[in-house]
Amino acid sequence: MFSSTHLLPLLFFPLANAQQPSVDLSWHAPNTTWINTLSSVINGTGTHGFIFNSSELPQGTKYGTYNWCNMPHVRQEEYPVADKQYELSYVEVIHRHHKRTPYASNTFPKESYPWYCSDEGLFYYGQPLNPEGNSSASAYWSVYTTNTNPFAPAGFNGTCQFPQITREGLDDSWQHGKDLYGVYHDMLRFLPDQLGEMVTYRVTNNVITSQVAGMLIEGMYQTPVTVPLRTQPPSVDSLEPAYTCSAASNLFSSYGVGSSSSAWTAHLTAAKPLYATLDSISGVSATSSDWHQSFDHYFDNLSARQCHNKPLPCAISNSSNCVTQEEADAVYRLGQYEYSFIYRDSSSSLQASVGSYGVWIAELAQTIRDRISGASPVIYKHNVAHDGSVSRLLSILQVDIMVWPGMGSEVVFELYQKKGAGSKRFVRILWGGQVLRSSNPTLGKVDMLDVEVLLAYFDGLVGVGASKVIAYC
Repeated sequence: MFSSTHLLPLLFFPLANAQQPSVDLSWHAPNTTWINTLSSVINGTGTHGFIFNSSELPQGTKYGTYNWCNMPHVRQEEYPVADKQYELSYVEVIHRHHKRTPYASNTFPKESYPWYCSDEGLFYYGQPLNPEGNSSASAYWSVYTTNTNPFAPAGFNGTCQFPQITREGLDDSWQHGKDLYGVYHDMLRFLPDQLGEMVTYRVTNNVITSQVAGMLIEGMYQTPVTVPLRTQPPSVDSLEPAYTCSAASNLFSSYGVGSSSSAWTAHLTAAKPLYATLDSISGVSATSSDWHQSFDHYFDNLSARQCHNKPLPCAISNSSNCVTQEEADAVYRLGQYEYSFIYRDSSSSLQASVGSYGVWIAELAQTIRDRISGASPVIYKHNVAHDGSVSRLLSILQVDIMVWPGMGSEVVFELYQKKGAGSKRFVRILWGGQVLRSSNPTLGKVDMLDVEVLLAYFDGLVGVGASKVIAYC
């Protein structure tokens, strides 16, 4: 089913149930923009209006502009209100965590300044749920190192975990929750006044998603009660995703990061002078494959600094030899190019994403079905995930313009019932707060699409209960 020779010819896939529509399951290329045009990426300047240096938009900049530090999401001011003939019945949100420190693997061998996180606490402790049990102290981690410890980590020193959501990222998370509540409760009167069985939250096993979820929930409900964060075991977590699918992993590596394919290495070859400059400043070895098989590490390192108003790095041995803004912008352009290629431009991207994220898609489809049938009381489900989660989802939805999902990137699935149309249901997908456009003609502009069409599309790719993912993986 999932080999490239089999997937592409399936232009229309009729399901066994004659009541379900035929859908186009083939890969369709995204629109051509500067993002996926190598000459524009290599020879261009700036970031084409994309923002990398603040959670706040510059004065006069329209909300909805790509902002790596704090991506646009659903909020009252720009929310596209549905026609009154449609009644909202279910909402599922998935969004990337908010801004953070770099990962430790993305720090330089030795950094020129420290990174402090003393203005927040990371709370990790167990608490008995039985009210008759003993209670726990409200304890948090306070990070420190000593001069005596000869194994102090390389890279940034200071008081942060690498990674952790920063204080500014926590504030962005709280505002994200407040904005969602402002739409789905205050404006649409859809969410309940109090938390209960109708609203659920899910996180991955990476603790930074829990750091975000706590702030987001408080921004929504300001609740004094404890809130369960649903999570799956690390080895099978579909949200991150972390379940094993060697076929998908091998396919990604055959054309993307780590590949020797000329389609992938063309931009790395063209960027060799940039790499040489960055290596000379950072102290990263020119032979380090981790840093030179993609721009992921340099992108994360530089963007995390700029999102937190920190200076671009300088060489330890020469404080006047620093990364320039022009060089940082080139890294950002190359990062956008890479994500577009990995998740949309390659004709193998749909197949790879279906294998690695198909389980979450199958769970989403089942949740929608359960809501339609009345089997579940849940009307709002919120997932806090990662860029790899959102990227794979956008790949499966075949978004028409692919970008690297920045901090707080959000996709919302809204299920509606049309008044006077019996049991007929419709779905709308919002990406960055506005209706998502897909290159796939079955989906197109996903604005009040018959839900059976979307479910048939999902089933055709991943199978009910992820049966086709199991067969592929």
